[in-house]
Amino acid sequence: MTRRHWLTALSGLFAAAALPIFARGSAAAPALNKAKAEWKRLLPADRYDVLFEEGTEPSGSSPLDREKRDGTFICAACSQPLFDSSRKYDSGTGWPSFWEPLPAAVLTRTDYKLIFPRTEYHCARCGGHQGHIFKDGPKPTGLRYCNNGLALQFVARGDKLPELRV
Repeated sequence: MTRRHWLTALSGLFAAAALPIFARGSAAAPALNKAKAEWKRLLPADRYDVLFEEGTEPSGSSPLDREKRDGTFICAACSQPLFDSSRKYDSGTGWPSFWEPLPAAVLTRTDYKLIFPRTEYHCARCGGHQGHIFKDGPKPTGLRYCNNGLALQFVARGDKLPELRV
């Protein structure tokens, strides 16, 4: 086994040990367990890559970064509500950023892909990768939930939220 294989294996063990280390608020919708092949069939390739292969879209590429209307940001895979627009702010990073998720909407784990640990967060219902949490956000939390726009969909206030995917 090469050193690269060892590092990959160790990072996977650390990440698995840390999942999930955080869930907030009331109970979320029941978990949705689908095989990656099923998600690949259901989602456009770019969304699948971000949500289930933990890819990242280019900074500034998402129109959701500039979304200013009142509403709810939902998981693009399962339609679970994740963020209220009142918790969104312009971080200047080029990705939609929030200072707080909805209760029980996300779970976190430690990501070692860049060697140093980062806090990664996922939809608590389907496990779809959303982004990373940084400690440079505004008050009151001081956190920045830096989200991939491809992992989200926006529903304007007053519009009906879509049914949760089953």
